[in-house]
Amino acid sequence: MFKEFMLVGMGSFFGGGMRFLLSKLIQSWAFVQFPLGTFAVNILGCLLLGFLSGLPVNIGWLSPSARLILTTGFCGGFTTFSTFMHENSSFLHNDSYLSLLLYVAASLSLGLFAVIGGHQLARVL
Repeated sequence: MFKEFMLVGMGSFFGGGMRFLLSKLIQSWAFVQFPLGTFAVNILGCLLLGFLSGLPVNIGWLSPSARLILTTGFCGGFTTFSTFMHENSSFLHNDSYLSLLLYVAASLSLGLFAVIGGHQLARVL
């Protein structure tokens, strides 16, 4: 159990760091007041998690430890539900109802399609 805990922690460390860097980079390019950085990271994380979890276990492309580091650890640290909810509460507080609706709908629908797309991509390989 301790080994798995350390593997997940290590993956989370790198996933969280990558989330910070990538979301800041994407947000710096944004020309609108919309949390594009968090949105892009969450959708990319869904695609990556779908791909990794869609890889066949029996072929042995990923060991159980590598799968744990990359899915629960890295992807768990890379994506962020709490930041997503905080940004939505800011839209609500600022009476930006259209932005709130678009952000929630796009995140949920594209996130689901990204996971499914990742599964399909893993099957093609």
